[in-house]
Amino acid sequence: MGKEALKKKILQAVQEGSIASLYMLEQEANDTFNEATLLDYYKNILDLALERLTDTLEAKTKMNMEDVEDFATARALYEYAMEHYHAQKLEDASSLFEILSGITSDARFAQAMEKHAKAARAGIDLEHFLDEYVDMAAVERSGNFYIADFAKELPQNAQEES
Repeated sequence: MGKEALKKKILQAVQEGSIASLYMLEQEANDTFNEATLLDYYKNILDLALERLTDTLEAKTKMNMEDVEDFATARALYEYAMEHYHAQKLEDASSLFEILSGITSDARFAQAMEKHAKAARAGIDLEHFLDEYVDMAAVERSGNFYIADFAKELPQNAQEES
């Protein structure tokens, strides 16, 4: 597909509010666009995900990970939280993970997000979290977009500080 045709498909997905469609075009976008255009592409995904998050919170409902758009929304928000964690914005990351732990009906996802939030709140940087607490082989085997397999529990003193 040419650059203009890809842009047209992306615009259509944005107009439809389809994060899942945008993710289906991700590899092609990465292969086709320069860094500035890719930043706009990912900003579109994040903007749509934040809109869906707001709608979910206002409706006081939970996202269903079996629904493709809810799944794609959770993925986009998780990636956003992980960006904050990577950038050492631990308070922001912790808050985002906490929100993520409560927005879906998926217990495994919620528990994993609680562990992410606990680690960030405790000041455990991402690299240490991944090296010390995450079972990376199990994460890779699982095929999930998020980390849910842990090698060991976080220490008891890694409690909420609020």
